[in-house]
Amino acid sequence: MTIQRTSAQDDYSTDTSNLSDKKANTDKSGRWLWFWVGMSGIAMVSATAGALLAVSLTGKPLMQASLSPDEAAVFDSDRIAGDGLKFSQLTRPVNILIMGMSVLPPDVRNPPTQSKNLRYLPQVNSFDGLADVMLLVKFEPSHKKVMMLSIPRDTRTQIDGHGTRKINSTNVIGGPALTAKTVSNLLGDVGIDRYIRINVLGVGKLIDALGGVTVYVPKDMKYQDDSQHLYINLKKGKQHLNGDQALQLLRFRHDENGDIGRIQRQQMVMRSLMEQSVNPATVAQLPKVLNVVKEHIDTNLTLEELLALIGFGVRTNRSNMQMLMLPGQFGQKGGYWIPDSQRIHSMMAQYFDVQTDSTSGVVNPGSLRVAIQNSTGNDKANLRPLIRTLQKLGYTNVYVAKSWGEPLEETHIVAQQGDGNSAESIRNTLGFGEVRVESTGNLGSDISIQLGKDWLRQTQINQNPVQP
Repeated sequence: MTIQRTSAQDDYSTDTSNLSDKKANTDKSGRWLWFWVGMSGIAMVSATAGALLAVSLTGKPLMQASLSPDEAAVFDSDRIAGDGLKFSQLTRPVNILIMGMSVLPPDVRNPPTQSKNLRYLPQVNSFDGLADVMLLVKFEPSHKKVMMLSIPRDTRTQIDGHGTRKINSTNVIGGPALTAKTVSNLLGDVGIDRYIRINVLGVGKLIDALGGVTVYVPKDMKYQDDSQHLYINLKKGKQHLNGDQALQLLRFRHDENGDIGRIQRQQMVMRSLMEQSVNPATVAQLPKVLNVVKEHIDTNLTLEELLALIGFGVRTNRSNMQMLMLPGQFGQKGGYWIPDSQRIHSMMAQYFDVQTDSTSGVVNPGSLRVAIQNSTGNDKANLRPLIRTLQKLGYTNVYVAKSWGEPLEETHIVAQQGDGNSAESIRNTLGFGEVRVESTGNLGSDISIQLGKDWLRQTQINQNPVQP
């Protein structure tokens, strides 16, 4: 086991000869266009095939757990990708359970001998610990979308044969199969096709292999845990983080929002990684990336299936990548995230095609909790006119909440609870902003309007109309 310290109009001419010349040039341009499109496609397939061959020849399979027949049966065994030259294409919707593991020597039966001489508990390269991160990711080829549902590690739920406990303990009790079964039960019996486990050592190496990640750190973060040799020291602001620094951002949870705030930062990092790293150039680097992190990954995906998922991600528009969070609230005694069954059923029906008896229908604007977060960087901005406008349109439950921290150029209208239709309706009403289905807004809201500088410009236009 490896031990390591933890610390994305021309003029028109009717001249016949000119028309002929134009047609000839157009035909040539068209042929060249399709030639380059074809060559790009061939390059993608070649890069993917080369990556597959290189990885398959240079290392062991990515699956490191031994599942019993009953455990393997928890996952759908049907093919998810094509064959032959279409091996890199998804053939149906796929649900992947992703777990991020934080494993210490007490979590494993035979900890490395070198860890016994240390005065702190190091992270070890294993998959036997608690699942600190849990995501259900749906790849939907027919709609060209990717949906990611974050499940808080402290979610209180029923575990078969073990009573009601935090969901992150399922991996320790019964590995990926019990975790998948518990997640499925929690989410209305949603089907789970495959799983991926990656430990904290692998996350840092993965981010380094991808060249780091540029994000906006929302506030100063400082935390020290000598027992785990964990030292977090980040300054507020936009910056490029290496793997160790990104782990500090991802692991920090010592503020008023605890693990839920950490999920928001995880979604922020995931979006940044997707925007800067998921592209054809990354596919060509896949052998290098996988060789760096493969010993820290356990998955029942085949290499062909993994490459099909990556290929799909490369071709997916970033606006079609939606990030959700399990609806719920903090328990009265603290320490637990209590799931909201009704909202879960609605979310799963809308985004994961899970059949439910509940009917969503049209949402009454008056029932929505709309939070306004001033993310313009101008603390003196007058928000009252916007609040009155929304109230006149029927959004009666409008309040001002703390800003996310990053000054925005463009307003984000965040569907905090996954209600993208209501967020789109507000965007159409305001006439500006970008709808984002993610959970980076105010926790108590249904919709969070994170005002950007475009709103300031809009306000100035309304106050100073152009004279005729």
